[in-house]
Amino acid sequence: MGAAAASQAVKRTGTRAANVGRSGEKADRASERRQVEAAKQIVTVLGSMKGAAMKVGQVLSFMDVGLVPEQHREEFQIELAKLRDSAPTVSFEQMSEVISDDLGEDLGAIFSDLDPEPIAAASIGQVYRATLKEGGRDVAVKVQYPGINDAVRADLQNLGLIMRLIGRMTPQLDVKALGDEIRDRIVEELDYELEASNQRTMARIYRGHPFIVIPEVVTALSRERVIVTELVSGEGFEQIRTEPDEIRDRIGEIVFRFYYGSMFRHRRFSGDPHPGNMIRLPDDRVAFLDFGLFKSVEPEVTERELACQRAVIEEDPERLHRLLSEFGFIPEPEKLAPQVLMDYVVEGIWWYTQDQTVRLNQKIVSTVAMETSDPRSKHFKAMRHQDIVPEHIFGRRLELLTLAVLGQLGAEANWYRIAREWVYGDQPVTELGRREAEFYAGR
Repeated sequence: MGAAAASQAVKRTGTRAANVGRSGEKADRASERRQVEAAKQIVTVLGSMKGAAMKVGQVLSFMDVGLVPEQHREEFQIELAKLRDSAPTVSFEQMSEVISDDLGEDLGAIFSDLDPEPIAAASIGQVYRATLKEGGRDVAVKVQYPGINDAVRADLQNLGLIMRLIGRMTPQLDVKALGDEIRDRIVEELDYELEASNQRTMARIYRGHPFIVIPEVVTALSRERVIVTELVSGEGFEQIRTEPDEIRDRIGEIVFRFYYGSMFRHRRFSGDPHPGNMIRLPDDRVAFLDFGLFKSVEPEVTERELACQRAVIEEDPERLHRLLSEFGFIPEPEKLAPQVLMDYVVEGIWWYTQDQTVRLNQKIVSTVAMETSDPRSKHFKAMRHQDIVPEHIFGRRLELLTLAVLGQLGAEANWYRIAREWVYGDQPVTELGRREAEFYAGR
C-alpha cells in the first residue's frame, strides 16, 4: 500500500506541474483522471493481498464513500467489483496441499472430481467445485490460503494503532474493549470448524424456509482450514443488478428479512453482508453464504436495540437519551442534548424507522455512512460524546453493510412496515412476510 501511495504521489506531482500550462477545465479533468488511476492502483494492490486488506477492498466495492469524483464512480465500482468476483492467483497445487493435509487423505480418495479453477474468492480463502466420491454429491470446498493465519494475526497487531487514532477523535470511546471485540471475532473467522458450526445453526433455523436457503454442511469433511458444503448455483449479484425493478425489489426484501430478521428474531447473524455471499437460485429462493464473521447475542442486547428503535419511531428524544445513557452508550449524558442525539441516530436509520416507501441508492448509502461516521459530518460533536458497547458493534456493521447491498440493488420497499414485524410484533403486510409468518407458525 505504501508503494502504491508513493507511486501516485510522484504522478500527482507531474500532473500539478503539467496543469500550470492547462486551462482550468483541462486541469480538473487531468486531476480527476489521476485520482481514478490512483483508485485503480489501490484495487490492484488490495487484490494481491489477503485478509483484512482484501476485506477493506470488498467493502468498498459495494459502499460508495466518495473516494473518486461522482462522474467516475461507476467506473471505479466496476474495478472494485473484481475484488469480490475474481479469485486471487493462489495456485491449485498450494491449495490442494492444504485440503489433503487438513482432511488427512489423498484427494482422489475423497473426490471423484475437483475442479482446479476456483469458483469464488474470500478474504482468507478460495472456493472450488467438487464431486464426492461417495454418493456423487456436488459440493463446494472452501479452503484457507496457506499462511493466512499468520497474515491476519499480523494485521491485528496494527489494530491497536488504528484504535488509538480513533480514540483521539472520539475520546469517549472505549477503544480497548472495542478492539478486543473486533480481534475476537476476526480470530474466530480463521477457524472453519467454528464456521461450520455457525452455518449448521443457521441451516437448522432456515431449513424449509420459503425463500431463504442456507447450504448444508458436510460435517465429516470440515476441518480448521477446510469446510465442505452443499453446492448451490444460480445468478450472482452482478446479474441480479440487471434484473427489472420488481425482481430486485423482491430480492431486496429477502436480503433485509434475512440479515435484520436473523439479528432481531434469532439473535444470531453473519456480520459480513456482502454481494458475493448471496445467490439467486433458479426457483427464485436466495441462498446466503459465509458464516465466518458471526455473532450471537443475548436477549437483553436485542431488546436494548429494539427499545431504542421504538423511541426513534415514536419521536421521543428524551427516552432515547435515557436508554442510551443507561446502556452505556453515553458515558457523560449531560454533555449531549437529547435532540442532538436523536438527530444523529435518525441520520443512520431513518430509512426503516419512517413510514414511507424508499428506493435505496448509492447516494443514500454514502450519506448515511459519512454522516454517521466521518469526522467531517455535522454530527461529529454527537459522535465524540458516544461510546460503542462492544456487544453491539457487529450489529451496526450488519446494518450499514446491508443498507449498502440494498443500495447497490436499488431496491424499493416500505422498509418501516417490514421492520415493524420484529420491532412491534405486527402482522406482515407483504406477500413475502405472510409466507414467512406461515413458516414460523408451522415450526
